[in-house]
Amino acid sequence: MEKIGIDVHKVASQVCIRTEDGAFLEQRIATTQAAFAKHLGGRARARVLLEASTESEWVARCLEALGHEVIVADPNFAPMYATRSRKIKTDRRDARALCEACELGAYRAAHRSSDAARGRRAQVAVRAALVSSRTKYIALARALARQEGCRVGSGSAGTFVKRVQAQQELPALVQARIAPLLTPPAAAMTDAASDPEATEQLLKFTAPYDMSGSPTLSLPGGVDTNGLPLGFQLIGPALGEPVLLRAGHAFQRATDWHRRRPPLAD
Repeated sequence: MEKIGIDVHKVASQVCIRTEDGAFLEQRIATTQAAFAKHLGGRARARVLLEASTESEWVARCLEALGHEVIVADPNFAPMYATRSRKIKTDRRDARALCEACELGAYRAAHRSSDAARGRRAQVAVRAALVSSRTKYIALARALARQEGCRVGSGSAGTFVKRVQAQQELPALVQARIAPLLTPPAAAMTDAASDPEATEQLLKFTAPYDMSGSPTLSLPGGVDTNGLPLGFQLIGPALGEPVLLRAGHAFQRATDWHRRRPPLAD
């Protein structure tokens, strides 16, 4: 059985293959499902070793679908890199070291979470990002008001937008400056950050494809009653990026939503 080490990165990955006759084959390929299928899909079943990383799970699933045995290894296991050259660190040397570790069995497998666990982590991460954004919006709006000698009344974060809008004594200058922070999308983020069910609604149509690694394409598809942009997402089959890109290109040739810009303030 051939042994393969892959140093996975966001844009391009380094692949090192140890053939059954002991020769090394090395190449750099794009980190896409299509590239992995092209370069590794036609090979006999091999054992593949790669480090646990942001991209490792979808890469592992892609390679498993191609018929290979995949091991996602703990990157903090020092013996895995015992054979790596002590010269300047490069992706090529890392991939070679992973390939040799795969041959020697010098690795420690990392835990691979279930789809349910990964979905829960994604939900928590999105909620944390929404809460962080809400806090920054509120702090900035308060600071801009204080710069002009004004204050926004106290209350919960969930009612901040309504309190600002109801505060008639705020000068027009202050209202104009903080208006972009009070747009409907910001209010929606506030609601989702304080309501787990709202967060789940944001995720349920997109998170499955983040987990599966299916190709997706987001496109602007119109505006709401306030002139703010609306979007939609196309989902393609495995290795279906060309079809998605052609569909997106055809849609944008037939519409001009991608050329429009929402108002920043009234």
